[in-house]
Amino acid sequence: MKNPLAQISDYGQSIWLDYIRRNFISSGELKALIDNDDLRGVTSNPAIFEEAIAHSDDYTEAIAKLAKEGKSSEEIFLAIAVEDVQNAADLFKEVYERTNGLDGYVSLEVSPSLALDTAGTTKEAESSWKVLDRKNVMIKIPGTKEGLHSIKNAISEGININVTLLFGLDRYREVAESYIAGLEARAEKGLPIDSISSVASFFLSRIDTMVDPILEKICEENNNRSLVARQLIGKVAIASARVAYHIFKEVFGSERFKALEAKGAKPQRLLWASTSVKNKALPDVMYIEALIGPHTVNTVPKDTLDAFRDHGVASDRLEAGMEEAQWVLYQLEDVVGIKLSEISQKLEEEGIQKFIKPFQSLMGVLEEKRSEGKES
Repeated sequence: MKNPLAQISDYGQSIWLDYIRRNFISSGELKALIDNDDLRGVTSNPAIFEEAIAHSDDYTEAIAKLAKEGKSSEEIFLAIAVEDVQNAADLFKEVYERTNGLDGYVSLEVSPSLALDTAGTTKEAESSWKVLDRKNVMIKIPGTKEGLHSIKNAISEGININVTLLFGLDRYREVAESYIAGLEARAEKGLPIDSISSVASFFLSRIDTMVDPILEKICEENNNRSLVARQLIGKVAIASARVAYHIFKEVFGSERFKALEAKGAKPQRLLWASTSVKNKALPDVMYIEALIGPHTVNTVPKDTLDAFRDHGVASDRLEAGMEEAQWVLYQLEDVVGIKLSEISQKLEEEGIQKFIKPFQSLMGVLEEKRSEGKES
């Protein structure tokens, strides 16, 4: 029987892995996933690097060497992260070439402390892109209000961008339009736009993790509102994703984008992120199974990847529940009274903090290891 992970690409979706670590790359484990599971990319974030560096010996030698060279903790982190991303990108080079630049990307995030700093984000994105020196990397920029201009600037400079921390539909539309505006600005300068690639990372499980407890509390009221609330538990994130896909089709099917497509531009694909199920009462592969469809990416943690390989079923389901998705969001706002725009704003603020905290923790770990390395 064919590996269910390898079947997903038959429906136009690419599977990327939300994980990176030096030994994982050097041991051949990552290459095995590319060969056996049709894995097509890797994403990283500060929490993933914090876990890899703080809880393994993979980096001890590199940290000691860089410490003796007098590098600061931030410089050490960047050197380590760049080397890991470059090595992973080299493994994906064949995927990048085989898919004509559609896949084979490895993502590196700008410093999370810059999420609300347009100029700082733009500067770091340009610097990281230069240092990485690989066609098949993406720089991750948070999809905050402040990040929109950075996204446009980076795309106009020919930098591949992975827009991260998207929770709301209005913001997603703004991100897609920033991408198009960046392509237009580049085309106006007479520069090529056919090799630029971008994804918009729409976060899923965190939506349900915030909304479901509110719905459960409403269920206790025992009235008409509680009857509807019970039906919505575990459904809001997937409904949001399906409506986001409807926006994707509208924006990238427009005459405005078609003019760019004629010059070789690629649509900015939607990427489903935060796809591990936090509520153990729900199926562990539901954020993969429900959202398989054309022109999308799903970036999954290792445990979820293993679970889908074991018992997932690949099928084109993304658009099948569009009417139900619109009904879920209508019921949530107009009947139950939960405003999705308020939820998404809170999630964005929390999301920034969830990356800042591990980054700060990582800097503390590196400071300790740096001192040890200097002395060794």
